Amino acid sequence: MTNQQEDTPTTPRPRATVARIYDYLLGGRQNFEADRRAAQDILSKVPAAANLALSNRLFLRRAVQTLAEAGMRQFLDLGSGIPTQGNVHEIAQAVDPEIRVLYVDIDPVAVVASNQILDGNLHCRAIEADFTQPDRILDALADKDAASIINLDEPLVVLYCSVLQLIPDDQIDGIIAPIRDLLVSGSAMVISHVGVDVPDRWGESTVNQATDVFRAQAATDIHFRTDEQLKALFSDFEMIEPGLVPLDRWRPELSDPDPFVAASMPSPMRGAVAFRR
Repeated sequence: MTNQQEDTPTTPRPRATVARIYDYLLGGRQNFEADRRAAQDILSKVPAAANLALSNRLFLRRAVQTLAEAGMRQFLDLGSGIPTQGNVHEIAQAVDPEIRVLYVDIDPVAVVASNQILDGNLHCRAIEADFTQPDRILDALADKDAASIINLDEPLVVLYCSVLQLIPDDQIDGIIAPIRDLLVSGSAMVISHVGVDVPDRWGESTVNQATDVFRAQAATDIHFRTDEQLKALFSDFEMIEPGLVPLDRWRPELSDPDPFVAASMPSPMRGAVAFRR
């Protein structure tokens, strides 16, 4: 599909979703009027929101390339969103065409668009599931179809890129732990997340107005976390260099420049890659 999604009199008008708002911020076309309206409202409050999305996307690409070159051969992308240029399977399979990738997203538009792109790719698939329900994801991984892509008895990369900020503090451990704690030695986790300093950078009132858009139009809250909180999510995994840092400082030589480099300020998003030894 090359054109933006059209709302017609014969189709229900969908509520905005985080995946489709993110797609719009990245310049994608798999979004509806509700998503575009929400994204424009967010941009009117925090014009750097599009740079936040791009910063995250560039980090994702660098992390996947690093892990593929390190020998990882299967990737589970949770909350994968709408496919755009430089998807996980494109970066990984440029290193090894037999690397396997399973995309998981709750948004049916994201899943349909992903599977259209993946048509004919025997090593990749997208399934519709909610990453906040890990037990159901594990059940899905036991299904013959998904099990042909992901083998939990082998080292696995689990990606949580710019999704965990959607989860409140009292739920996050219960969402991450069931999958994280099953991962075998040699597995890896990738996390990117908005930093706790975002309200300080753009002003608490302004940022609150932007998060109110997510709450009102996409039924989603945004949660900021400290470095210590983010490090705890990795449990016993060991971070590789350079550790948990602003995204523009995570191996920047591996991709196009982060947009915040031109702004002479660090990315307000934090990220890290860690292995279970």
